[in-house]
Amino acid sequence: MNDELVVGLVSISDRASTGVYEDQGIPALRDWLSSALTSPWRAETRLIADDRPGIEQTLIDLVDKAGCHLVLTTGGTGPALRDVTPEATLAVADKEMPGFGEEMRRISLNFVPTAILSRQVAVIRKQALIINLPGQPKSIRETLEGVRAADGTVSHVGIFAAVPYCIDLIGGPYAETNAAVIKAFRPKSAIRPQ
Repeated sequence: MNDELVVGLVSISDRASTGVYEDQGIPALRDWLSSALTSPWRAETRLIADDRPGIEQTLIDLVDKAGCHLVLTTGGTGPALRDVTPEATLAVADKEMPGFGEEMRRISLNFVPTAILSRQVAVIRKQALIINLPGQPKSIRETLEGVRAADGTVSHVGIFAAVPYCIDLIGGPYAETNAAVIKAFRPKSAIRPQ
């Protein structure tokens, strides 16, 4: 069995996908995952427009053809007319995982009152977890990693703490994390010896 985690990184932006400005989502996701994951992983990246059929097809391709175990999207989750990432994500889902969206908004509310305008969702398609993240690099990190007090201690755990165990449960590879960035949580019975 291959223990390499395959992660789809999808930045959804009309302007970045047409070269109006440089995409910041994929580099932010790649940098964070490089610091957070200690087990083998590789990325499949896609920079696409805010277009529902295109988003749906990209998610399907990443899971069904590229074999991603985890897909992280950034962008297109607000209330604007062009923001259709949640609808596209739900359309390709086998199961919805509402706790992720609830927790992402709760984390972001520590920083901005407009967090309640975010419509991020997370779903399972086949044996992959798909999560819609915020669009800003700072918000991406906060959502994944959590909220830290002035002394560096974690005051609100980020959503990525639950991601490795979720991947275990849906049949993916055993992902391990750098506890200094985010400590993956698993029940004692699910922890593998080092």
